Amino acid sequence: MFSDFVSSWALFADAWVSAWLIAALLGLLGVAVLARGQMFLGAAMSQAATAGVALVLALSGAVSAAWIANADAIMAVAGATATALVCMLGRGHREAMPAWIFLASSAASVLLVAHSAHGLDEVNRLLASSLVGATRGDVAMFSALLALTVAVALTWGAQLKTMLLDVPFALAIGIRVTRWEALLAVALGSAVGWSLHVSGLLYTFGCLVLPAMAARELVGEVGAMAKLAPLLALAAAAVATVLANSWDLPPAQVAVAILAGMVMAAKGWRALFHR
Repeated sequence: MFSDFVSSWALFADAWVSAWLIAALLGLLGVAVLARGQMFLGAAMSQAATAGVALVLALSGAVSAAWIANADAIMAVAGATATALVCMLGRGHREAMPAWIFLASSAASVLLVAHSAHGLDEVNRLLASSLVGATRGDVAMFSALLALTVAVALTWGAQLKTMLLDVPFALAIGIRVTRWEALLAVALGSAVGWSLHVSGLLYTFGCLVLPAMAARELVGEVGAMAKLAPLLALAAAAVATVLANSWDLPPAQVAVAILAGMVMAAKGWRALFHR
C-alpha cells in the first residue's frame, strides 16, 4: 500500500501536499468557527466561493480578457471573505444570514452557468470535491496561510480566546473585538475561498468543522482544541491520501469519511470515560 503511494508521489505530490496543508489550516481555523457557534458559516462561505467561481465562468464566455479566465481563485476568496464579514460582523441570529447566503449562492452557482457545459462541469466538480489539479503555487499559498495563521495564534492566542468565548469581557478589558472579528473573517475567507478553488466544497467544509468537533469531544477547552484539531485533520488527510491512492478512491471523500468517523469515535470515548 505505502509502496504504491511512494511510486505515485511524482504524479500527485502537489495535490497530496495541498490536501494536507488545507486540512491543518482549516482544522485550526475551524476551532474559532465552532467556538463562536457558527458551524454553518463554513458551508455558506464555501457555497459563496462556488458562486464566485461560477460568475467568472459565466463572464469568461462573454468577455475575452485574459484576466477573466484566471480570476476564479480571486473570486472564490472574495465570495468567501464577503460572507464571513457579513455574518461575523453583522448583528442578529447567527444562522439566519449564513442560511440565506448558502441558498442564494447555491441557486446562483447553477443559474450562472446553466447554458455552459464546461461551467456546469466545473461547478459540479467543486460541489463533489476533487483534489486533482492542485499546483505548486497552491502548495506555496497554503504554506504561507498556515504559517501566518499559526504565528498569529501563538502571538495573540490569549486575546483571540477571550474574544471568542466572552465578548463583553473582552470589550471590558480593552480588546478591540470588531477589529479581531474582521481579521478573523478575512483569514477564514482567504483559507476557505482558496481551498474551495482547489479541493471543492465537501473537503473544505469537512476540514473546517469535523476536526474541531472531534477535538471538542476529546479535550473541550479552546486552547487545547486549537492544538489538537489541526493534528487530527492532518492525520486524517494523510491516511486518506494513502488509502485513496491504493484503493483507487476519491481522496476528498475518504478524508471526510475518516474525519466523520473520528467525531463519532471521540463522542464514544467521551461517553465511556468522561461521564
